[in-house]
Amino acid sequence: MNTIKDITAIFMKGFAMGTANVIPGVSGGTIALITGIFERLIHSFKSLNLQALRLLLKRDFKAFADYTDLAFLATVLAGVVASIFTVAKLLSFLFEHYPVYIWSYFFGLILASIWLVGKTITRVNSSVIVSLVLGTAIAASITILSPGRENDSFLYLLLCGIIAVCSMILPGISGSFVLVLMGNYELVLRSITELNITNLTAVALGCIIGLPAFSHFLSWIYKNHKNQTIGALTGFIVGSLVVIWPWKLSFNSVNELLPVNEFGALTNTAEKVFRFERILPSMDIHFWGAILLIVAGFVTIFLLEKKAGVSRL
Repeated sequence: MNTIKDITAIFMKGFAMGTANVIPGVSGGTIALITGIFERLIHSFKSLNLQALRLLLKRDFKAFADYTDLAFLATVLAGVVASIFTVAKLLSFLFEHYPVYIWSYFFGLILASIWLVGKTITRVNSSVIVSLVLGTAIAASITILSPGRENDSFLYLLLCGIIAVCSMILPGISGSFVLVLMGNYELVLRSITELNITNLTAVALGCIIGLPAFSHFLSWIYKNHKNQTIGALTGFIVGSLVVIWPWKLSFNSVNELLPVNEFGALTNTAEKVFRFERILPSMDIHFWGAILLIVAGFVTIFLLEKKAGVSRL
């Protein structure tokens, strides 16, 4: 029997996924994996196929709900949507004023995720090691790509939705960072906070198109090559640490160093950041504050994992 506790737990996991997906460098798929709902979520997306459509057209709503695990999927997605629309403004404020601190917390989250995901590999062999190395290399290499220009055309936003949603459910690959590379991260974030229906419709349609197709592939490879897949996913998470490293120098499009305050925030918020350069931190009071937040992020993941038991709705 369903309980409020079960529903709330799954909703909060969706909420955590949505929060992660808003942040460049953090993957909602990673959160799904460490909270124990990744495989079930992929199977649910995968079931949105012709058979599901037939059941819907026959108005056999109970069979449709059972076939697609609809109660679970709807609860997760409700958490994701609630998170995106409530957390976007808060994260925009934190990234604008306290970037080193917020990146430090997420660095701790991802650091703990590496061990929690990696430990689910049941057998280590050469193919798993190769998958791990390749996953790390791919994720790290993505970080050196230059961001594209902002483009608000409907078709381009549709493409952004397709590509970003595939990244968002893939552990270690950040859908938000993919949007940064495509040049439309800030545009999508503004569209959410300003409720730009046209832009949001284009991105949402891309998500609807991309999710079922990619879920079929992910489900197949996870089922047939589970250890290698987890190895690659662990590598993706390792590589994403490059993006999330809290201490950075910021440069504009003409390669000029942008001034920042002690929290790493731009002193001139009108300037656009074109690229980052990772640096070693100064060991001052802000460094120790950042270390405490890394530890807090690390502990958060273990608390999430401890409460990751999922009851079926």
